[in-house]
Amino acid sequence: MRHTPLLAGRFLTASLLLAIGFGAAGCGDSATVNPEVELSRLTVSPGTLQPDFNGGTTQYSVDLTNSTTSVTVSAQPAVSGDSVSINDQPTTSRVIALGAVGTTTPVSIVVSESGSNSRTYTVLLKRAGLAGNNSLESLAVSPGTLAPDFDPNTLPYTVTVASNVGSVDVTPTAQDSNATMTVNGQAAPSGQARTIPLNGPGQSTTITITVTGQNGSPKTYILTVSRGVSNNNNLQSLGISPGTLAPAFSAGTTDYRVNVVSSVTSVTVTPRLQDTAATMTVNGQATTSAQARTITLRAAGLSTLVPIVVTAQNGTQKIYVVEIFRAALGGNNNLQSLAVSPGSLAPAFNANTTSYTVNVASTVASIRVTPTLQDTAATLTVTSNGQVTTSGQARTVTLRDAGLSTTINTLVTAPNGSQKTYTITVDRAAPPPPSGNNNLSGLTVSPGSLDSAFNANDLSYTVNVATDVTEVAVSATKADPNAVISGDVPNSGQANITLTGAGTTRRVSIIVTAPSGTPKTYTLDIIRAAPAAPPAPASAPDLITEDDSCSPGIPPDECAPGTSKEDNVTNDPTPRFTVAQPGAGQTPNLYVDGVKVKEGFDQGANTLTPPTALSDGPHTITSTVTNAAGSESPESPALTVTINTVAPGTPTP
Repeated sequence: MRHTPLLAGRFLTASLLLAIGFGAAGCGDSATVNPEVELSRLTVSPGTLQPDFNGGTTQYSVDLTNSTTSVTVSAQPAVSGDSVSINDQPTTSRVIALGAVGTTTPVSIVVSESGSNSRTYTVLLKRAGLAGNNSLESLAVSPGTLAPDFDPNTLPYTVTVASNVGSVDVTPTAQDSNATMTVNGQAAPSGQARTIPLNGPGQSTTITITVTGQNGSPKTYILTVSRGVSNNNNLQSLGISPGTLAPAFSAGTTDYRVNVVSSVTSVTVTPRLQDTAATMTVNGQATTSAQARTITLRAAGLSTLVPIVVTAQNGTQKIYVVEIFRAALGGNNNLQSLAVSPGSLAPAFNANTTSYTVNVASTVASIRVTPTLQDTAATLTVTSNGQVTTSGQARTVTLRDAGLSTTINTLVTAPNGSQKTYTITVDRAAPPPPSGNNNLSGLTVSPGSLDSAFNANDLSYTVNVATDVTEVAVSATKADPNAVISGDVPNSGQANITLTGAGTTRRVSIIVTAPSGTPKTYTLDIIRAAPAAPPAPASAPDLITEDDSCSPGIPPDECAPGTSKEDNVTNDPTPRFTVAQPGAGQTPNLYVDGVKVKEGFDQGANTLTPPTALSDGPHTITSTVTNAAGSESPESPALTVTINTVAPGTPTP
């Protein structure tokens, strides 16, 4: 006994869908129905079956152009579960290669119930010969538009025109100029328009175009022109996302199959009408042309039927059915690849190996892990140090301190829930012992230069700078960047050293302490040149007139015998002298007989006085000046002064 087919999972005929989806309540139990073994649909693309398909008719023919080399034969059983084979190949759709020009290719379609009862359909594919070309090259109608678009292998067409259109012009053009044509039984030259009067508004007019090849074989194209009320219930296109229609969309093909992966839970169906005056429903919902509808799919492993009902203006309907097969949930919980950077996995990655180690240097503080799934429908998490991510992209993982290990777990969950964990143990090397490097790798000064080329083992250097230099820039570079510089130069190694006065030395200490704690001291003696000695005074010291033996106010005739106000003879053993006013910052000095006896002017007087009494007799008196840096000039021209404490004019012993 045969069983009633289920709606879900198999294509149904348009009439059955209408009966189930839109019929009145009260239908009887169908469990007792015992349908015949037959097809519900049989199509050839391109091409037109002759006669029109009927499940009880098993013999058909299709006239094809001689330029057609292959067609697609599609068949669907009337009962879900019955098997179909095309030319002994189990399939519901198959591409058939045609024989040579002018030959007939038979196709056998067998529909079977459980391998027992069966029915065979035969389709003869007739490829026109070179002398038997009875196909049209083109077929035009004005006004109006052919539906479907013209194809030389498609014989029936419809055209809808407005109710006020009383006639149409039909222009058929034969592929073979030697073929003959008739339009509605009257001879018609190829490529010339023929005016056909139409029946009244709301009625249809049938126009037949018969093309007869040179060998006498005829082919008839049928054009049905509907006046006033459209009977166009075709779709112009049918889109689906995600997924791909099988077979490819054709307005005359009503049954389609779409396969999607298990992770897809819904699809978007976008049908477009040939005649926008027609109406349409998708899954029972009214839908406008090109309006997208989201269809929620049944569980993974099950199929979902999507009926699209197109109703022409005249009320005729056509049902397109899309059956969407959602793949069953998979159990693939493998990784396709597992990469780390820096470092490399040990052993090399293999989907079946779940434990790995990675060795990195002590200086590496983080690592990037990039897992990739074999099954994109699976999910993964990466866990380390309490951090979790579900991203399949690169993940940066912070490592534990040098000398410690970090564990990174990647958990892969298959669509069916089964899990697998891949573990990476990252061993970060222990830090090396502290360096004992307390050297400088470079030492420079500006202005000036070291007295010898720098050598890390030479610890003392001298730098000579001009007397006007007050500051020197010192740059010290550590050989080990982890060492520490201290002393007169900070750890940055850059310092501006302020010098002491001209003619002095400034010692700079640079202490370099290695990471291990061992210090080393470099010294830099910066010698600032003394200023140049000032020039000698231009004039000799002069004895002040008040200390002369012949004092001012005494007439010359009253001076002691042998003295005058100009003879530089004095009875004062500590006479006072004047010198030229020194320059800024200079100090005058008094010399007696070549010996410095006085520095600086006497307090309150602009004079220089020997600090001790001079002996009687002549003495040579000179002066010098000392600048602020302590440099002393040569002696001035000399003044001879005579000390006579006994009696002026008396010869000194």
